[in-house]
Amino acid sequence: SRSMSDVKDEVIRLAQKGYQEVVLTGIHLSSYGVDFKDSDHNLLSLIQSIHQVDGITRIRLGSLEPRIITEKFAQGLKECDKVCPHFHLSLQSGCGETLKRMNRKYTTEEYRKALAILRNTFEHPALTTDVIVGFPGETEEEFEASRAFVEEVNFFETHIFKYSRRQGTKAAAMEGQLTEAVKAQRSDEFLALNEQRESEYENAMVGKE
Repeated sequence: SRSMSDVKDEVIRLAQKGYQEVVLTGIHLSSYGVDFKDSDHNLLSLIQSIHQVDGITRIRLGSLEPRIITEKFAQGLKECDKVCPHFHLSLQSGCGETLKRMNRKYTTEEYRKALAILRNTFEHPALTTDVIVGFPGETEEEFEASRAFVEEVNFFETHIFKYSRRQGTKAAAMEGQLTEAVKAQRSDEFLALNEQRESEYENAMVGKE
């Protein structure tokens, strides 16, 4: 992790050049600070530090892991009124069995709890995610479980990706590789749901600032 002072110095320089909005991003953003040996700095303390920079009016966050979303973390964000209530929590699949094959370290229940915390803390937060369809071994039942979960938790926006086989990865060697036709059909179903949810969320914002 970059030091907090280094990040803050960059934000100050950007603010002095007239920038008003910054996005904190990283490959494992939720793990910011865990590699600091003699510091308790973490993502929330970094956000709180940047919140103090004059000229910055908006702070956004990149993709988060669901396990970072606790009551304390969410309340800390709410107290920083420059933080935009837009949270991207990568899901990949709404089916527990598929998540296990993907070697994801969270469950659908943990994910559902994280979204509930955000909704209880913020009014109408924009919740977005990523979903992969056609992962090796994804049965029709698993796909339906994933689609039903995404429909239930009601995202503002869902980014849909068709699984792409890449040589050298564990998934490439798995049995149950799906055809492109099946992946396209499943992608289309998610895209239709995404279009509906986007429209519903945006219509609910009409007349608001």
